[in-house]
Amino acid sequence: MSTTALPLLQADCSNCFALCCVALPFAKSADFAVNKPAGTPCKNLRQDFRCGIHTRLRDQGFQGCTVFDCFGAGQQISQVTFEGRDWRTHPETREPMFEAFPVMRQLHELLFYTAEALTRPAAAPVHPALRTALAKTEALTRADAATLTALDVPALRQEINALLLKTSELVRAKTPGRKKNHRGADLMGARLSGADLRGANLRGAYLIAADLSRADLRGADLIGADFRDADLRGADLRDTLFLTQAQVNAARGTPDTRIPAHLTRPAHWAA
Repeated sequence: MSTTALPLLQADCSNCFALCCVALPFAKSADFAVNKPAGTPCKNLRQDFRCGIHTRLRDQGFQGCTVFDCFGAGQQISQVTFEGRDWRTHPETREPMFEAFPVMRQLHELLFYTAEALTRPAAAPVHPALRTALAKTEALTRADAATLTALDVPALRQEINALLLKTSELVRAKTPGRKKNHRGADLMGARLSGADLRGANLRGAYLIAADLSRADLRGADLIGADFRDADLRGADLRDTLFLTQAQVNAARGTPDTRIPAHLTRPAHWAA
């Protein structure tokens, strides 16, 4: 995917005030070793806003931290919305900053999907509407904290999702053969090794711990699909639609797992 918007949609922790480590809650589970309420700093957070166990997160029971992706919302809130004023030095920013962060993340996620849709030639009929949606959403990311927290994000998401659905239909129609429809399907633990899922609709599918080794997912719509612990060894995910870094991070793969060029191969994937 090639677009000038993308660098702004990648997390830059060095320019963020560790918002994901403070603003968001997490519950003790397979993903997190402890409970933490929203607005409370994680016990591993240092004074310099760095993680004290960053290189050992998975070993220490914080797998969820290695999966999370803010799409660049953290640095946008920290450096643009609050103009570099951190919540420790300026405690009056705490509440509005922490409330605005989840909203900004959703806006950046929508920007990510919209920007990808604009790179798809097959979606040319909806490109004008997509460009309008992109400009509208980008403008919202520059709003102040009060405006952000008052946004009707579900309405905006519904508006953009209609364009993404049309994009999906146009792009997947270019894939030859009959396309499988597993939208929202419960495929947890499913045995799909070697499956031909080219051009499939896997929107919102539950693929937790599914065996997708050597599966061909080229051209499949993967928006919202849950890939936690999915086996992607040798799978082909090139040219998939709306695949995010967080989804890739949540899965298990190997060097022969093929992913889109704009995504990064997770460090925890087997050598």
